[in-house]
Amino acid sequence: MLTQKECEIIEAKLFAAREQQHRILDQGAIGGGDINETHKLITSSGQFFLKKNSASKFPGMFEAEDKGLGLLHQHSSCTVPRVVQRFEQNDVSYLLMDFLEVGNAKADFWEVFGQKLAQMHKQSQAGFGLDHNNFIGSLLQFNNSRSSWEAFFIEMRLEPMIRMAVDKGLIPKMDLPIFDKLFSLLRDFFPREAPAFLHGDLWNGNFSIGTDGYACLFDPAVYFGHREMDLGMSKLFGGFKSEFYMSYHNSYPLEAGWEKRIEIANLYPLLVHLNLFGGSYYAQVKENIKRFI
Repeated sequence: MLTQKECEIIEAKLFAAREQQHRILDQGAIGGGDINETHKLITSSGQFFLKKNSASKFPGMFEAEDKGLGLLHQHSSCTVPRVVQRFEQNDVSYLLMDFLEVGNAKADFWEVFGQKLAQMHKQSQAGFGLDHNNFIGSLLQFNNSRSSWEAFFIEMRLEPMIRMAVDKGLIPKMDLPIFDKLFSLLRDFFPREAPAFLHGDLWNGNFSIGTDGYACLFDPAVYFGHREMDLGMSKLFGGFKSEFYMSYHNSYPLEAGWEKRIEIANLYPLLVHLNLFGGSYYAQVKENIKRFI
């Protein structure tokens, strides 16, 4: 539960942002995982969603999320929560957003979701990357620009996660040659395409059904990359409905073999999960690589 002092600070922040008095009438904790503590706030003038975490343990995390949500607003036609205020108090970071009410899916939910993601992926820029680093989960995600997808994928995605896993003892040093072999084979593996604006962490837990019956996106790890990264992540933990992929393909056709290529694309989220949770993820990493090489 939030303290009375925290509630007073939040009420003042809401007034400063909206120029309207917001008195907190009720609050309820929502499961936020290992990183964030989350709350639903019911006020006299609307409902809000609050995240809080350690400012010293996760410096810059909410700033990056704020920027990511802004970029999602800019590049996607899906509903995205708007940030009301971001602030720190006594080594605690706060991110205050409008609360997204959950609705019932329309009959064409998955088709429209696929179309909207395809349109988002058509938003592009000159190089692969982003003008700032951000986070995937609690891990720093590097976005230094590269002119080719292969260079970005290896240098900004795979290598940092591999180094971290080796340092943690999660990947034996004796296994490093298989990654070198993988890197040598990646040239021209992915289709040559313009950088696509990506959600970056697109799985079942990072979208919901809005009151209009269509998809809401949140918890981004955005950057400009290869669009098969988002599609791969969407299939990693159960996958979306088949109508989603058919609609996406009809809106922005994928080159043949994409369903096999996403096994390599998914090495990045698998390595992220290996570094976050350990366990059996390395077995899946090795299996995907061995099938490829």
